[in-house]
Amino acid sequence: MAGERLRFDGWIAGVGTASGTRLVVGHWPRSPFGAFSDVMVEHPDGVRVLLAPSGRIAEFVAATYRFDRIEVVPVAVTGTRTLWRVEAGPLSLRLRAGRPSALGRLLSAVPAPLVRSPHWAALCDVPARLLLPGVRTLGRAGPGRREWYGARGLRPVVAADAVLDGVELGSLAPLDPPVAFGFGSAPRTPSLVRVTTTVELGAAAR
Repeated sequence: MAGERLRFDGWIAGVGTASGTRLVVGHWPRSPFGAFSDVMVEHPDGVRVLLAPSGRIAEFVAATYRFDRIEVVPVAVTGTRTLWRVEAGPLSLRLRAGRPSALGRLLSAVPAPLVRSPHWAALCDVPARLLLPGVRTLGRAGPGRREWYGARGLRPVVAADAVLDGVELGSLAPLDPPVAFGFGSAPRTPSLVRVTTTVELGAAAR
């Protein structure tokens, strides 16, 4: 039987940098926790860090994904649809997104009920892997949890600059190697994805 389903509606930005540090920003105006943003950082040596705005959110995200270190810090995402400013404790990130891609325009036409469906996510999983290496749309997420993504839009990130712990991370680069926080990565090409994410809790996780 299906467990409790928690739905998060917003955006995921994934960028690589010339230093080898990769960043994934989640910006969720609508979620069971209210509006919030968080950042997942993977260093060149593979160390994975979560920057979360509260202990409650940190606990939930850490039970869904894998991290080596967790920091509870103020996290804010401001700007416009195409220009983001991210401030998250030791991280300062600016990014600029371009026009929607052809795939992005196609995704924006998918009806909302389909976007939320695990059956649709399962149907999209194979083509997503072929079109966007590293990306998965359905999988296991932490003990007793299942997760699926329903993309509703896609824009390329065309420029970004980031400073972490006072050190500039270098120019925009592919998200390569893929990040290893969960069962799938953000796209290799730096992207801003409009997405509805659903986490289904098993009985032990509720």
